[in-house]
Amino acid sequence: MATPSPGIFFVSIYEIFGCLLTGVHLDTYTVRTMTSLYFGKIFSFYRQKRRMPTHSEIAKLVGFKSRTAARKLAEKMISAGYLERDARGRLIPKQAYGEARVLGTVEAGWPSPAEEELIDTMSLDEFLIQNKEATYILKVKGNSMHDAGILEGDMVLVERGPQPKDGDIVIAEVDGEWTMKYFRKQGRSIFLEPANKQFKPIFPKEDLKVAAIVKAVIRKY
Repeated sequence: MATPSPGIFFVSIYEIFGCLLTGVHLDTYTVRTMTSLYFGKIFSFYRQKRRMPTHSEIAKLVGFKSRTAARKLAEKMISAGYLERDARGRLIPKQAYGEARVLGTVEAGWPSPAEEELIDTMSLDEFLIQNKEATYILKVKGNSMHDAGILEGDMVLVERGPQPKDGDIVIAEVDGEWTMKYFRKQGRSIFLEPANKQFKPIFPKEDLKVAAIVKAVIRKY
């Protein structure tokens, strides 16, 4: 049986709160995973109020009891690239999380003349995320999903909660280890299938828990 691929990690609210209060150093990708758990709530506040929340409001939004923890969370979000400060030192969302212009279509078949035409504006949050509070980002390590177009170093957008269907790509805990694979159900048999012939399907010996479903793959060129 193939060993589940490492590299998929989860950070609980208690671990985040503890790190914020104690000042424990975290690597960039862990910080991004942590802060993405809360950014949906903070950005929703911004879109409704047209202003960023205060530290007290951030604490209330994310369930912290301390403004100190909320302030440190804001600094982590700045370091991770989610937020920045304006000339007066106030928090504002980075431009990448605003709206982008939709300028038309591009031919992926035979080449054809292209003209730039402003069709609409699009929020990447609205396009990619249906349930912000249940959505977060994970970094992929390993190549067991290579043939599904998910490569090492990619970021996957995953959503907690939905019931997995046969063929969904899921984040699952199998026999105590985490992995990302296709969810397969054949009759009463449930197993995980890689998208790489070098890896074997994983049949749980004891337990299989699906934590989230992959909704999108993010790759920066």
